[in-house]
Amino acid sequence: MAQPYETKKKPTLKTISSLTGLAVPTVSRALNDAPDIGKETKKRVQEVAREIGYVPNRAGVRLRTGRTNVIALVMSTEYDIMNHTSSLITSISGGLRGTNFHLNVTPYFPVDDPMAPVRYVVETGSADAIILNQTKPDDPRIRYLLERGFPFATHGRTNLADKHPYFDFDNRIFGAKAVDMLADRGRKNLLFITAPFSQFYGREMIEGSQEMAKELGVNLCIPEHITSDNTSAEIKEFVAQKVAQHPEIDGIITASTNSCMASVAGMETQNRFVGPDMDICAKEAIPFLTLFREGILAFQENVHMAGDFLAKAAVQAIRDPEKAPLQQIETPEFPDV
Repeated sequence: MAQPYETKKKPTLKTISSLTGLAVPTVSRALNDAPDIGKETKKRVQEVAREIGYVPNRAGVRLRTGRTNVIALVMSTEYDIMNHTSSLITSISGGLRGTNFHLNVTPYFPVDDPMAPVRYVVETGSADAIILNQTKPDDPRIRYLLERGFPFATHGRTNLADKHPYFDFDNRIFGAKAVDMLADRGRKNLLFITAPFSQFYGREMIEGSQEMAKELGVNLCIPEHITSDNTSAEIKEFVAQKVAQHPEIDGIITASTNSCMASVAGMETQNRFVGPDMDICAKEAIPFLTLFREGILAFQENVHMAGDFLAKAAVQAIRDPEKAPLQQIETPEFPDV
């Protein structure tokens, strides 16, 4: 009769204790990144834990500490080619390395109520903190989380930004610098495929571009029904029609990689090309656009820095809720041309 395979015992805190010579409570506190445990001790304990494949019992951790050691990234499933979703997930995960926290992605569909996944996480206690993006000026998700004292951080600001952690790209400066750069190249009639005005960053880039256009005396058209959230086909068709109807357009600004590529495709259907006929300026999270068309003026948004910062901001909101919230704004720099 065949003998059953021998199964290894699952590593426990006692296993790490015996291998390191440290007391079990010390091992536990080191794995939980307790501030009274030295860095070298934490490093030693974490290395041993990785080597033996130690995985904490989530149910036990929750019973002992009241925490899940999970941070939920709540994101829309809205499709956007070449978007920065994967970079954001990777960078937040990287920012959590060396801590006892893990990242769970909680998606929702664009047609769904964006409050639903937030309520679910809070009411079920399935995470210790939430990270949100696509923030609106008066965002009901932010009010809900602040009222309940639930830890969170946002990729983007709101009207209540002084009360919560966030990381943001200064889209007001981006809008202004984009207009300034195109005007400096002699472009006088600009079309801006901007982010939706309903979102905080869309409002910022619109107001920044309008202020600069007025100051420099250039014409700026911002369509209300076409934004960077539209599909590539819709943006391509709109730009093609707009350029055909208004051949005086000599510069385009776009809020994303996707909308930039679609805009280029649209103008090229009218035999208008980047460089000799018009300049195009865009914001991107992954260095790509100048490979697509060499003459594109691309502002770089550092999503890796954003994700790393948001991870730290969420962890602080959990561990030290009385501290001032971590906040940072990335200032855009003119592209190298």
